[in-house]
Amino acid sequence: MLEVEVKYRNADRAAAVATLLDWGAALAQDRTDVDLYLSAPDRDLKAADEAFRLRRIGPKNYLTYKGPRRDTETKTRPEIEVALADGDAVATDAERLLLALGYKPVTVVRKKRRVYQFHRDEFELEACFDSVDRVGEFVELEIMAEEARYETAKATLLTVAAELGLTDKEPRSYLAMVLEAQARGEA
Repeated sequence: MLEVEVKYRNADRAAAVATLLDWGAALAQDRTDVDLYLSAPDRDLKAADEAFRLRRIGPKNYLTYKGPRRDTETKTRPEIEVALADGDAVATDAERLLLALGYKPVTVVRKKRRVYQFHRDEFELEACFDSVDRVGEFVELEIMAEEARYETAKATLLTVAAELGLTDKEPRSYLAMVLEAQARGEA
């Protein structure tokens, strides 16, 4: 599957939420994500524009691989996510396993996320209102799409963003922004 995504800064959150609710969107989740990003022992993920993380959402745990970006207009990339069993012990064991295999921690990205779900043009969309430690507030729009529907999904996302009044596009990943903040000594 492809994760077709766009991210924006400086959004009028109240206006965007009001529009989403008018469209019939529902608040699906109000959560905190803690993402431990890891470097691989056998290749340079950053140089390949890839990422690998252990994500914790409350008691839920996931391993996620994100492949290279497809274009500069969106943050579209292949994504493979594997759910692990729930709980702190599982997360600790997964991290210990990855470290034993030679993976190294890069950084942790923490964010508070409010997720609204809605339908548009035969797609299930998510609008995520994120507050990311060290880097600020953002709105992400996302569709998971099959390869054959990529261009249609991209067009839908960009139309929705315009209708929500989102204009200040942020091309960087949260990982990149957190690493930049750390390099400036803001971490």
